[in-house]
Amino acid sequence: MNKLILASVSGIALMGLAACSDTDGTTTQATPPEQVQPMEEPNAAPPPPAEPTAPAVPPAE
Repeated sequence: MNKLILASVSGIALMGLAACSDTDGTTTQATPPEQVQPMEEPNAAPPPPAEPTAPAVPPAE
């Protein structure tokens, strides 16, 4: 019984230490310069509106 209690308390303590660690185990990678998208100019004119299309009509039988 004492071993079970000791093991439970030790497990809970380890979980608490793991939750409070500074690192989360993830890594980040820098984007190569050729893959960086240039930002649009803030005063650029908006693109012209697209022409409306007619809704698709099923063929008459």
